[in-house]
Amino acid sequence: MSGDMEGTESSTKMLDFLLLVGKLKHVKRTGWLLRNVPDPECVAGHMHRMSIIPLLLDTSKSSLDKVKCMKLALIHDLAECIVGDITPHCGIDPDEKHRREDDAMKTLCDLAGINGAELYSLYKEYEAKSTPEAKFVKELDNFDMILEAYSYEQAQNQPGQLQEFFDSTKEKFSHPLVLSLVKELNRRRSAVSPPENSDAPQTIK
Repeated sequence: MSGDMEGTESSTKMLDFLLLVGKLKHVKRTGWLLRNVPDPECVAGHMHRMSIIPLLLDTSKSSLDKVKCMKLALIHDLAECIVGDITPHCGIDPDEKHRREDDAMKTLCDLAGINGAELYSLYKEYEAKSTPEAKFVKELDNFDMILEAYSYEQAQNQPGQLQEFFDSTKEKFSHPLVLSLVKELNRRRSAVSPPENSDAPQTIK
């Protein structure tokens, strides 16, 4: 009987964990909301594409652990299912943001049961950028942002309108794969002339 009770408790926690994580499918990314981007992506979509990019690594040239990179990408914004997507424009002190996210991760990791320790360790590794994999995934975070910005500019036929996002990532890329992707993205973007008088960031309607 006690085994059944323990199994039930474990399943209850895991289901609560999955329900919380599922909210990320509906949490819109704050940066796009602030720019009035139509139908902006959700956090889950951002995490999904980030987790796919490590599959493009050439293992003959890279010593990065693909699986760990994928895990880090899937973990890095997990806390946002509880605290939401907090950006520097939200008026929340960075230390307070970190505290909220850390508390949220502890809640999630408790619900994850025996796997919670691994999830929390991955989260702290990413936050500290303490390994080559964590540093690479941080680059993916920035790259996916500008890739999404380019997609919005294309969809709305408003080249150059989200330049501020590109400016915010200057000098932040160093991994060869990411550098090659950024170079190609910039080539495609520069092939389309921005509208006149577009020096200042403008809002997508």
